Amino acid sequence: MPQQTPAQARVIDPVLSELARGYKNALLVGAALFPAVTVGQRGGKIISFGKESFQLYNTARAPGAATERVQFGYASDSYALTQHAIEGKVPFENMAEAAAVPGIDLARGAVTGVQDIIALRTEKEMADLATNAANYAAGNTVTLAGASQWSDLANSDPVADIETAKEVVRGKIGRRPNTVLIAAAVMEKLRQNLKIIDRIKYTGRDVPTPELLATLFGVSRVVVGDAVYADAAGAFIDVWGKTVIVAYTDISTLADRGLPSFAYTYRLRGFPVVEQAYYERNPKSWIYPVTDELSPVIAGSDAGYLIQAAVA
Repeated sequence: MPQQTPAQARVIDPVLSELARGYKNALLVGAALFPAVTVGQRGGKIISFGKESFQLYNTARAPGAATERVQFGYASDSYALTQHAIEGKVPFENMAEAAAVPGIDLARGAVTGVQDIIALRTEKEMADLATNAANYAAGNTVTLAGASQWSDLANSDPVADIETAKEVVRGKIGRRPNTVLIAAAVMEKLRQNLKIIDRIKYTGRDVPTPELLATLFGVSRVVVGDAVYADAAGAFIDVWGKTVIVAYTDISTLADRGLPSFAYTYRLRGFPVVEQAYYERNPKSWIYPVTDELSPVIAGSDAGYLIQAAVA
């Protein structure tokens, strides 16, 4: 008799798995740059954007002549999904009866708690990719200094910097960026920037919101990276540092991976999953195993623009 695979042996809790798939932590915004794309294999090729759509083909055809052909996108680097697994614990002291499986509220808390842990690690992985200048095309990064930094509230010009970024991206992929991700430390200063405040003074608002900035910058959405992580000493560090990322991201299906999207998160079909709870006698607790398989990747280095040291 053939041995069972891990997938065959796993018994899934459908209710809690659906909860895990739908759960979102509002503080985590990496998905705005790395939208999820479902894949059926744990490894494969990243389909990157080609410029076929912008070439001028001779589409006129004489009777009996060969028809022009075009293939969109090309296979570039490989991706390999990483499995993330962690278990949530519900002590029986938190329950009415030790022998009973915890109710949905306690189970929900255990699942969302471990989901937050996995999601924060993924957010940090996304940030490490998106804030690394080596992952961008030549000319798609800038490091601000002195009066150009947005912390110089009187002299810096954030709108001009965003417009420069948008034109660089448009010049390379033929589309204007639709997403701006602003690190929390940068947003703190941006709210006080005098040129920004002057531009919004007739809107009836005295403090720029992400929605107002999206209109001002001419993009579909502005998101703020508020997430923090604790270092070995327990000190909190901003996940997104002091950066601003301007990008075109396409929330599409796998079949459209040839579009000029900056990044994706490849996730194995059917994940994340929550296995059925089991009781462990020693800690007198119910255990909820949660597993996800995913990998954030940069798909189009031309489609993003990185502003480093946006504030001092």
